[in-house]
Amino acid sequence: MACAKVPLDELHVTQPSGPQGKERTLPALHPDRKEERCFLTFKPPPEDGTPALLEEFLEHAQFISEDLEWLLALPHDKFWCQVVFDESLQRCLDSYLSHAPRSLDPSGISSSPAVADMQRNVHRSVFMVFLRMATHKESKENFITPAVFAEIIYNNYLFDIPKILDLCVLFGKGNSQLVHKMIENIFTQQPSYYGDLDETIPSIIQVFDSILQKCGIQSDDQPLKLNANRCLTAMTMSEEELADLVLYMCDTCTTVHSFLDIFPEACSTFKQHNFLNRLSSFYEIVVPDLEKAVKKRNFNKSIQENMWRQVSHSRKKMVEIAHLLLQHSCLQPILEGSENVVSFVEDLLQNFTAFLQEKRFLADYDEQFPIVDDISLLQQAFPLLDDTRTSYLLQGVESAWEFVGKKKSFPSAISSANHSAGAKSKTGRDLEASQQEGAGVREELRGAEAMTDTPRKGDNGAVCILSSGELESLLTHIRELLPDLGDGFILACLEEYAYNSELVINNILEDKLSPSLDKLDRAMARPVKKELPSVLSTRSNVFNDDEFDVFNRDRLDMSRIWKGRRQGESVRATLDDKQHIEEQRERYQAYQTVVDEIPIANEHSGDRDDAFGLDDYDDEYDDTYDINQIGANDLDEEDELLNRRPFTIPQVLRTVKKAQVEEDEGEEEETNDAVKKDYFVQDPAVLRERAEARRAAMQSRKGYRPPAASNVVGGPRGRGQAQETVLDRRKKEANKSRGANHSRRTMADRKRNKGMIPS
Repeated sequence: MACAKVPLDELHVTQPSGPQGKERTLPALHPDRKEERCFLTFKPPPEDGTPALLEEFLEHAQFISEDLEWLLALPHDKFWCQVVFDESLQRCLDSYLSHAPRSLDPSGISSSPAVADMQRNVHRSVFMVFLRMATHKESKENFITPAVFAEIIYNNYLFDIPKILDLCVLFGKGNSQLVHKMIENIFTQQPSYYGDLDETIPSIIQVFDSILQKCGIQSDDQPLKLNANRCLTAMTMSEEELADLVLYMCDTCTTVHSFLDIFPEACSTFKQHNFLNRLSSFYEIVVPDLEKAVKKRNFNKSIQENMWRQVSHSRKKMVEIAHLLLQHSCLQPILEGSENVVSFVEDLLQNFTAFLQEKRFLADYDEQFPIVDDISLLQQAFPLLDDTRTSYLLQGVESAWEFVGKKKSFPSAISSANHSAGAKSKTGRDLEASQQEGAGVREELRGAEAMTDTPRKGDNGAVCILSSGELESLLTHIRELLPDLGDGFILACLEEYAYNSELVINNILEDKLSPSLDKLDRAMARPVKKELPSVLSTRSNVFNDDEFDVFNRDRLDMSRIWKGRRQGESVRATLDDKQHIEEQRERYQAYQTVVDEIPIANEHSGDRDDAFGLDDYDDEYDDTYDINQIGANDLDEEDELLNRRPFTIPQVLRTVKKAQVEEDEGEEEETNDAVKKDYFVQDPAVLRERAEARRAAMQSRKGYRPPAASNVVGGPRGRGQAQETVLDRRKKEANKSRGANHSRRTMADRKRNKGMIPS
């Protein structure tokens, strides 16, 4: 038997052998120690529910369950001998992984309680066997050397990549932590599985290419074949082929998503194969084609509903696969502050930029995982983010929503603020958990029911922005698929779901309409269009409901209506009518008396002298600006701040006595202000001096030299004149004609000779 603290691969046991019962020593892991037991292969439950087939399934599954329970009860060394050397056990486990019903299969949920219980027992037993197979150390006494354990599971094909993918799909829901621990231990002990995964991803991409080929769509990476025109399309292939194709796509997307969700360490390997771009391109090409085929073609209603559910589930899983790849390969390293943050930021932005070409995929991705939240996280974690580039991405998201004809609601505006506020503290799985909380009850959906499990509602109460032609097109589109519905019921559904025909068809087929629509008659006719009210009854102007409203009144007081001057009135009487002045005078007299104190009636004292006082408290008083020193820093005089400006009555309203008194007061003010005069016109001598100074400065700048001063006046008569004075006088006499009154001497002589001037 096993010795304490000795690994199983080094352990030897002694047991009798042969007819004489001689003992021999064998390694603990030896084929001769295997028990002879035949494990049956698993067969799925019957779909038609025949009693004989159900009884056969129950008996068959009971044998499998008992054999697996016997295997789990074996000791550590016996268990591993049976696992390694019993081929029937491996065939049994492989058959269950291949044929076990998935949640999306039509037979995934059986109506028989006995079948469901038996299926549950087998399911648990298979999971426990794989869990024990993935554990190299059960206790301190029972363990295998890690290196030997890695060789055993890899060389004997106890685990491979297809088995691991099936394990994630079948047992991941509800056991994600155990399955993650199991797969992590397998990849940690045997890194060769990473190489196998690297070789498996091209096969998954080939699955997408084969789906494109079956739909008659040529991939961009493949050359056009000669017989491409003869390929079937989603609209021309048979019903069975289309159902198999949709199920094939749904199973592939669900498997990849389950694997990446449970083992996110594989995201980097997928990203190395450019899986994200291939997935978005496949989504953009295939999803509209398959949705159109499912809606347009005439199938059995149950088959059609099942196919629509599978297509919707595939859409959701492909979007979530893209989110997992971006989350674990780009965004999470940024938030964790790892090295080369700039490269991760650039990689994330490049992926978002590549999505801009795939309009439909981008809109659906943004609907489940708003890109504005990821941009907000980037801005918090990486402040050097280019705002121009991010705004370009967000504008591309908006154009994608417009391209697919959807109205984007922004519930994430508040959530993005809260999301970005704690961006620095959310890393790893905490970030993923926060996004799942913001996404609602997404994880509570069953494995198969994903995008269409709960009816999505549009913008209820939204005003129809469609034209009559577009509305009729939507009605015709829905009537072609569901001819038993009335136009009135279809219009009510369109109005409830924001005129989204796809959402209406989906909720009608799955019978998930809102309670208000369930109460309506599905054959309800279209309501009669109400006539619009007349323009006269809806007009609005200044004459509404007054005495001259001719649209609502049959009789008017014609005496109130005249043109020009009223008959019987003279111009003098009209001008002498000063009634309006008297009305204005009374109004302005109310402003004449200004007091700072309020007279308060004293009930206890009849004395009115001290009846003036300030109100201690006024509930309506606004004391907002009481602490501010308004005008304290102004350069005003003290008297202007303390004195109130006297009230002035307009001149047209003054009486003669008041006007005379105010004029006298005005004269007194002028007398008092005479001391400090401020002339409006300055002294002309001062202005001439300033002008002369400016002229001299300008001439000096231009280099002007004024002529030398001439001494024409000279000295007193009789004493002789200086030579300079004689020369200046002679020069002045000779040059008189150069002035303004030139030739005045000649003209004076001419006038005298003509007799015009008396001599």
